[in-house]
Amino acid sequence: MPGSIDFPRIGVLPSGPLDSLADVAGVTVGHCTLDAGAVQTGVTVIRPHAGDVFLHKAPAGLAVLNGFGKSMGLLQLQELGQLETPIVLGSTFAVGTLATALTQQAIAQHAEIGRDWPTVNPLVFECNDGYLNDAQAFAVQAEHLSRAMADASLDFAQGCVGAGRGMSAFGLKGGIGSASRRVRAGAEPCTVAALVLANFGRPEALTIQGQRLGPLLQERLQARLRGAPPATDGKAQVEKGSIILIIATDAPLDSRQLGRLARRAGAGLARTGSDYGHGSGDIALAFSSAYTLPQRAAEPMPALAMLHEARLDPLFQAAAEACEQAIVKALFAATTVQGRDGHVRRGLRELAPDWRQLLAL
Repeated sequence: MPGSIDFPRIGVLPSGPLDSLADVAGVTVGHCTLDAGAVQTGVTVIRPHAGDVFLHKAPAGLAVLNGFGKSMGLLQLQELGQLETPIVLGSTFAVGTLATALTQQAIAQHAEIGRDWPTVNPLVFECNDGYLNDAQAFAVQAEHLSRAMADASLDFAQGCVGAGRGMSAFGLKGGIGSASRRVRAGAEPCTVAALVLANFGRPEALTIQGQRLGPLLQERLQARLRGAPPATDGKAQVEKGSIILIIATDAPLDSRQLGRLARRAGAGLARTGSDYGHGSGDIALAFSSAYTLPQRAAEPMPALAMLHEARLDPLFQAAAEACEQAIVKALFAATTVQGRDGHVRRGLRELAPDWRQLLAL
């Protein structure tokens, strides 16, 4: 889907050629989408590099903006500052299944894990897609993770695909969105890119390019619903759901600096109208592709100069812009989906085909 739809351009920084997470060299994304009546869910996988992530770990930092969530693997990530599996996105009730499947995949590559070697830390993030998806069906299985892994590529779809299939945002259809920004931090150009799993936001709060469009879109939605069964869950004014924000960069940053970069995802999130409400789990992770960390103690640690703290501001700006843009792209890429019990989430472009005029107000 990249490049197949029009969407509002956020910020002033230039994008990479793909305007996605894959603009960071080595990073790929894959989906497996489940679309069958009441089952509207899926799996999305982010591979931080093309190699063996357990043997060659990626440096990473975490920022928990609001901890209303059930993700797995965050505690060790905060302690050690590194990824040792691909990043998996899914629905809340699928976390256990996906973590087990991710562990089994690592063991299949390295039989020493959990025996002669340490155990593996499977990293699984979640959002609750239960409004559209029958979560109690427990539809996601290990094979779906394998399909998402096999699908990983540079050219990946956005919108209501993979883990984003059943997600909602601002009372509309949410899902997967991705964007990138190019900056110069010191002598070398750098890429900062984001991928979001958007499932958050009070409908009236939606803001795009500084324009508060939420109230108008809700008026249009209610006009369509007159005389029809309700298409909302009756709690639209409560911030709930979640958003997962994944940031990748090729800048040489250590795990502490990556944690600082991850926190700037909150700036982009806030600009879309979120205030990280009580029931919204908002979690950001940033990783670098500039180097890897060895699993085996006998292998040398990387020796390279990290970026100076005083040169991080352009990366912070890029992270905020890329995250905001990724959320907007998730909304514009998503199409209307009907799921369990007749529940419907409308795509933003269906409600606002005149979005250019609205944003010009």
